[in-house]
Amino acid sequence: MKEEILALRKELHQHPELSGQESATASRIQAFVQDHHPTRIITGLGGHGLAVIYNYQNSGPTVAIRCELDALPIEEENTFAHRSHTKGVSHKCGHDGHMAMVSGLVYWLKEQAFSRGKVILLFQPAEETGQGAYRVLNDGKFKELDIDYFFALHNIPGAPLNSIITMQRGFSAEVQSLAIKLVGKEAHAAEPENGINPALAIAQITVALAELNFTDPQDDNFRVLTPVHLTMGQKAYGISPAAGELHYTIRTWNRERMVELKNSITNLVAQISAAHQLTHQVDWFEYFPASTNDSACNEYVDKAAKQAGLNTYARPYPFKFGEDFGWFSREYKSTMFGLGAGRKTPALHHADYDFPDEILDTGTKMFQAIISQILK
Repeated sequence: MKEEILALRKELHQHPELSGQESATASRIQAFVQDHHPTRIITGLGGHGLAVIYNYQNSGPTVAIRCELDALPIEEENTFAHRSHTKGVSHKCGHDGHMAMVSGLVYWLKEQAFSRGKVILLFQPAEETGQGAYRVLNDGKFKELDIDYFFALHNIPGAPLNSIITMQRGFSAEVQSLAIKLVGKEAHAAEPENGINPALAIAQITVALAELNFTDPQDDNFRVLTPVHLTMGQKAYGISPAAGELHYTIRTWNRERMVELKNSITNLVAQISAAHQLTHQVDWFEYFPASTNDSACNEYVDKAAKQAGLNTYARPYPFKFGEDFGWFSREYKSTMFGLGAGRKTPALHHADYDFPDEILDTGTKMFQAIISQILK
């Protein structure tokens, strides 16, 4: 492992930025590339995104390797020297490590003599909110890049260190968040019959949505509805409240099942609200399309792992979390794979998580092998 890559990873970890605010992170990556292997860089993609472009002599396939710029609104518990300097913000998903891996490709690309094609290193903003990939995809500067293949990885705590996790069906779930807003009529708490209190409707909606769960991940009808926030009224004990709000995140394996699930939720909320004489509104936000995997791209990943002598694990179904790489997989031949971060590494989004530096070289070498197969 090059010391500069390790130093970059720790520097990025010390200076995390939230989704949509990654200007200094992007500047650090841009400076690193310019210092080690200068080339054309497109800035401001979909916000603070960067595309680092390496063109070769003859026309040929264009391979894009994507990583993420953003961190999370989590206070770091770790006390090591490279801990976050930003209160309440830290890299708890390993995006600092992903950026370091992809940045490490510049050393290797500097030594290559490909006769054809193009390599694009994409540093994408705002993955955690599900907005970054969509904005990059719809940026005019990005559309001009004419990409043929898209690859990305994510570190996976709990999986054996440096193992490669592949999935035929896709990498991650289709995820959608929603807010259900109910409005009735206030009354004195002593005379609730003179108002319309949403409490019973909230209870009935919660039960009805729980009955929609189908949690067998092996089944195409898989769906999980998770209540994440609920509010009603205020701490004023003389008032029977008028308004209530429920927030959920829901997930399926594909777009078709998501459409069906959203329709079921909409109909249930309408029926229960009407039965209680409540007005209602359902707002949808933070959408992550399912990340599907192209079979040909999967083969490139499998061959790269074999060349590197790495243990591979064919996972039978996607991960349940959201990943906005799904926007790219809708438009391009794409694959996202997992890289084992160690069985004892704390889980993603936990306050004591830190990216394991032992897998930096592995990620970079996987991408090297994938690029070589396509451009050679």
